[in-house]
Amino acid sequence: MSPTHRRAVVIGAGLAGMLAAAVLSDAVDEVVVLERDTLPERPEHRRGLPQGRHAHLLMAGGLAALEELIPGGSIRRRLLAAGAREISLGRDMVVLTPEGWFRRWRHEGPTMLSCTRALLDWTVRSAVLARTGVEIRKVQAVGLTGDARRVRGVRLAAPAGEEELDAHFVVDASGRGSRVVTWLRELGITGVRERTVDAGQVNATRLYRTPAGAEQFPLTMVQSDPYGGRPGRSGMVLPVENGQWMVSLAGTRGGEPPSDPEKFLRYALDLPSPIVGRLVSGAEPLTDVYVSRSTSNVRRYLERLPHWPEGFVALGDAIATFNPTYGQGMSVAAFHARLLGEELRRLGPDGPGLARRVQRGAAGPVTMAWTAAVGQDVWYPDVRGARPGLADRLVTAYSRRLTRTATGSYRAAAALWDVTSMRTGPGRLLRPDTLLAVLNGPLLPPLPAPPLTPDERKILQALDRTGG
Repeated sequence: MSPTHRRAVVIGAGLAGMLAAAVLSDAVDEVVVLERDTLPERPEHRRGLPQGRHAHLLMAGGLAALEELIPGGSIRRRLLAAGAREISLGRDMVVLTPEGWFRRWRHEGPTMLSCTRALLDWTVRSAVLARTGVEIRKVQAVGLTGDARRVRGVRLAAPAGEEELDAHFVVDASGRGSRVVTWLRELGITGVRERTVDAGQVNATRLYRTPAGAEQFPLTMVQSDPYGGRPGRSGMVLPVENGQWMVSLAGTRGGEPPSDPEKFLRYALDLPSPIVGRLVSGAEPLTDVYVSRSTSNVRRYLERLPHWPEGFVALGDAIATFNPTYGQGMSVAAFHARLLGEELRRLGPDGPGLARRVQRGAAGPVTMAWTAAVGQDVWYPDVRGARPGLADRLVTAYSRRLTRTATGSYRAAAALWDVTSMRTGPGRLLRPDTLLAVLNGPLLPPLPAPPLTPDERKILQALDRTGG
């Protein structure tokens, strides 16, 4: 590689990796993405994504970042054309929270996209490859080259041992299984603090054919209750592409959902509301039940290291992973890529301190997502890695009152949507208008049953009869 030729190498061709490659392609001469998996030529599951078969939601904040990062392709338009559903948080969801049923308001509120992870990854990868000169190579990265001052490339597994690929800039986007701590130690950088908070959640998912007439049935969710002193149990019916429902059940340690199809249905029917089980009891199953246990919250505090090498950053799940129940990981990956693009435009690929600025800045979205996920997971029985302290108790008391208020107050519900959709930070919940709404409490009485329209109730009753 000549001194004037700038090559960037991205480790991992998942969402974080392809978005990082997209922004790097505007700043350097060559971008190479390294991926050990064989990538499918159409939307299909691949082995390197342990949560790939389970429910994924692209929140409004993450979608906005995606559209900025790939402006020529309109990811939203491509996904909708491929069968993804656009879902309004205020209108198109039937949700039972630990504090009661959410209402469905006439106002739409933020929207999110519902589809399989396979479709999302394939759509993003196709759009990036179509508008850039990014190259993907099937090879496994096994380490970094350089020293504690600067990373100069990547070590690759090869039939005869190892090979080296020189790079001006390296991004680790290798996901939950990243070996970034080991790779940094090999360069002489030690002292990375790591933390794991694990509620022991197990996810079980099965695809069903959407019953005739139920194509527009709202996303339906029974949320887990972290506060009852019992294992959490939840369920969701998620409309996805190809005329299918993705049914995902989840349970924390001691309340795990089963892989047996008959017990899977019984688990859904035994949730605090049987609505998920009632829906799927009359639907045709299309797959086996897929089970995953890769759900712990894991954080690597790379931003706290006193020294950071030039030419290297870790992004997305390589920094932190979150319990997938909360739907944050994909949006955090998009925020990280957007940050990388902003700093590249500000400093240029040769700017001193570029990597350190990006690594420190990436901690912001991580902290926001981590606080939300761990703030609930610490309350489950037998959680490992954390116990609720005084601050957790104060925050939880407020968040529970906010959620209860949101079941009967549009103002409180709108504040909650803005934060859960990752359009704004948690400061939105402390604005004077939100505080006043929470102080007043719900303005409407609690709903005694799911907020279904007459037509939706007929569909549910018909599925009851079919499931018999």
